[in-house]
Amino acid sequence: MRAINLRLSRTARIALALLPFVALLVAYTIGSNLRLAENPNDKLLPSFETMGEAIKAYAFEPDPRTGQYLLWSDTAASLKRLLSGLGIAALIALVFGVLIGLLPVMGATLGPFVAVMSMVPPLALLPILFIVMGLGEASKIALIVIGTSLKLIRDVALRVGDIPREQLIKAQTLGASTAQIASRVVFPQTMPRLLDALRLEIGPAWLFLIAAEAIAADSGLGYRIFLVRRYLSMDVIIPYVVWITLLAFLMDLALRLLQRKAYPWFAEARKA
Repeated sequence: MRAINLRLSRTARIALALLPFVALLVAYTIGSNLRLAENPNDKLLPSFETMGEAIKAYAFEPDPRTGQYLLWSDTAASLKRLLSGLGIAALIALVFGVLIGLLPVMGATLGPFVAVMSMVPPLALLPILFIVMGLGEASKIALIVIGTSLKLIRDVALRVGDIPREQLIKAQTLGASTAQIASRVVFPQTMPRLLDALRLEIGPAWLFLIAAEAIAADSGLGYRIFLVRRYLSMDVIIPYVVWITLLAFLMDLALRLLQRKAYPWFAEARKA
């Protein structure tokens, strides 16, 4: 049997999915034990016990200076910025993506501009945002919006362009206006694809957020990582990185479940 035709059971898929994670944990454990055996004070690969103690202090013991539980306060600050930025970016992408993809005038006017601006490295704009908007929340959210919305706009516009022309013609034949075509034909078919595009932008959004928090912030997951790095506190940095990864995964899972529940026809069409 050719490998391309091989069908796996659910148990086999779960086992294969877990295999790389188990291999990574085993490799880390071996590396950590070897380094700690050579130097008990080694900080590069701390033991799981050391990381557990550090996270216990950050998550379940109040900070002596602020009285806050640092892991949770950092998480709340970062998620507030991230979700605000992604929400604004999604709204902008939906509006302008549909306009560019549906209306030839808007496509000719804004299409090239969006294509060019999406090539600008967002992190290169960070100093400009700090100078123009200050070091507060607005500049951090703006970086996420700029970094993700332009790519989302291009993706939505392409998805609108993929809608069969026959559907638009039929709607016009039935007397639908441009607004009605957008709301009843284009939007329903664009939304599940926007959720797909949004899932792909979760990783870049975290990158922009951590970069902004590392430079100018007094709270947040990125701020904490760059604060403790001066002390070589890998027992804090590694769990924080794992926590960020878990949050990103849960966000991706939530969008996938939302897509499945709100647009079941899209999931069925994808399986076909």
